[in-house]
Amino acid sequence: MTVTNAAPAPLSDEEMSKLLALTKKADTVELKLTVPESGSGYRSTVAALEIDPLDAQMRQVFFFDTPDLLLNQHGVVPRARRSQGAVDDSVVKLRPVVPNELPSSLRKLPDFGVEVDALPGGYVCSASYKSKLAGNTDVRAVGLGQKPLRKLFTKGQRAFFAEHAPDGIELDDLSILGPMNVFKLKFSPKDYGRRLVVELWMYPDGGRILELSTKCKPAEAFQVAAETKAFLTDRGVDITGEQQTKTATALKFFSEELRRT
Repeated sequence: MTVTNAAPAPLSDEEMSKLLALTKKADTVELKLTVPESGSGYRSTVAALEIDPLDAQMRQVFFFDTPDLLLNQHGVVPRARRSQGAVDDSVVKLRPVVPNELPSSLRKLPDFGVEVDALPGGYVCSASYKSKLAGNTDVRAVGLGQKPLRKLFTKGQRAFFAEHAPDGIELDDLSILGPMNVFKLKFSPKDYGRRLVVELWMYPDGGRILELSTKCKPAEAFQVAAETKAFLTDRGVDITGEQQTKTATALKFFSEELRRT
């Protein structure tokens, strides 16, 4: 099951069984919640969690796809990031995946991981092939057209891309979708006992998505989910609002922008 922009609804017994099976075979589980922007949702969440915006790290996220999002339709998402005070990084994501169907040679790689993303009303299991770049200028150079796109990805990442991308599509043929400006903050709220991540994605048309997330081991996913729900509810954070997915929203926005030019 993939997540859509709909109000949260309880998972069926069949979906819960599938989710449980996926988490047992995944490397990590990330629990996510997007907070409604309407009214004072963002401001009240920041106040309730005692978030200091000045502690956030600024990032730029670049996606790569065809103007009609053919890669995304096949579940392939190449992405690169610039991060304030850190080296650039890149990733090739594939979703949805069935963990048992992935080659063991890939699962053993330190830069390859399988994660279940779960949020109210849905979940998706994805595989990520990551890489840290040598410095903090490569992604900007590609964005400015000064370097070929393939230079952002390792040989292993390029092979993973080629295996799953539609025939005839090469990395250097892709359009740049972005950048998306993002503010990210990692902190440990009082009375929670875990690290919480806050991301504010700011879309060029003024739209925003505020996401709260925490990662955990598969074996503790349901316990952490219950504790997180109780903590956020106690703090007055709205956990019942319509859920949005950051990547899908970004790809849709930039695809439409490309087609208008």
